[in-house]
Amino acid sequence: MKPNFSLRLRVFNLNCWGIPYLSKHRADRMKRLGDFLNLQSFDLALLEEVWSEQDFQYLRQKLVPTYPASHYFRSGVIGSGLCVFSKHPIQELNQHVYSLNGYPYMIHHGDWFCGKAVGLLVLHLCGLVLNTYVTHLHAEYNRQKDIYLAHRVAQAWELAQFIHHTSKKADVVLLCGDLNMHPEDLGCCLLKEWTGLRDAYLDTRDFKGSKDGNTMIPQNCYVNQKELEPFSFGIRIDYMLYKAVSGFYISCKTLETTTGHDPHRGNPLSDHEALMATLYVRHSPAPENPRPINGPAETPQLISVLREAWTELGMGMAQARRWSTFTGYVISLGLLLGLVCILVAGGGAKEVAILLWIPSVGLVLGGGTVYLFHTQEAKSLYRAQAELQHVLGKAREAQDLGIEPLPAPLLGQQEGDGAEDQ
Repeated sequence: MKPNFSLRLRVFNLNCWGIPYLSKHRADRMKRLGDFLNLQSFDLALLEEVWSEQDFQYLRQKLVPTYPASHYFRSGVIGSGLCVFSKHPIQELNQHVYSLNGYPYMIHHGDWFCGKAVGLLVLHLCGLVLNTYVTHLHAEYNRQKDIYLAHRVAQAWELAQFIHHTSKKADVVLLCGDLNMHPEDLGCCLLKEWTGLRDAYLDTRDFKGSKDGNTMIPQNCYVNQKELEPFSFGIRIDYMLYKAVSGFYISCKTLETTTGHDPHRGNPLSDHEALMATLYVRHSPAPENPRPINGPAETPQLISVLREAWTELGMGMAQARRWSTFTGYVISLGLLLGLVCILVAGGGAKEVAILLWIPSVGLVLGGGTVYLFHTQEAKSLYRAQAELQHVLGKAREAQDLGIEPLPAPLLGQQEGDGAEDQ
């Protein structure tokens, strides 16, 4: 590979809001999306909320001349909604389904049935290995009383760990998707601090689009205006994050968002705004005076975020255990009613026994289902908390020895920062 090597990548990301029978003008928007992607000819198009596999197959047929490689990530009851289209051959594919994804009895939210996940595709471009991830995390719904915060933090940690463990052979890492988190939110900070991923919006010197890079804005006719009332300019919850390792450096030359309407005509492509970036990857020669690996600068911030995440997961675990205890009482009540049914039936009052039998069975089955779910929820939260505890323990051991090393996932960030200084 030549020392002056440079690779340009044009990347598109959009949450398509493609809910069958519920999303307005879905078929028309999918058609216009296909036309736009063919016209622009991006290197990669990463989509979320393509809930209908028929929509994916329609886009696949429409885009195959421009994007010969594509994949739909399947999970959950109605699918992950994630799909990718690429001008370049896909060398490897992988997928991780998040262990926590809301509550099955919150049917009106529906996240649990989707099987939220992160998809990975590996590309080999001009001799370098590009790991591209696309994901969609649990929605927030109520910022003042967010009952899904612990789940979203756990998803952010699982996402960070998945990227860390699958990108060790990659030269460049790219993550796109709807994180359903504001830039300052705990899960977003945890993801970026642990992986060392940089934000294209904060990095680019040439941004065009909605104010503050927001991807849900009042100007979009499909957006629920009431939900955006506290945010007069909208919110930024869709991201392009990246980093380079192994002697490469990645930068964002241009970043553009749509601004509440189709880039060319008509209504918006979705209730979210699209992200369109031009990225450059180039060689990064080693600095003459490289920074020490044990760079303490980021350690306090990282440790603070890890501790906050550990605390939040603990609160979620306590809540799950309270629900398990409550449903245990409900099951006991159902069993008690069942015993009363048997005694009443033995006394000859069969009509009364039948009336008691129905709620008895309902309490046992319903309570048992909820008990099993919240027990599993507590275990998943405990597993994530235990991983964070291990990381924090290692940090304390290092401090006791008088050194302040950054955790391994941040080494890539150190290299990238060193390259940027050049």
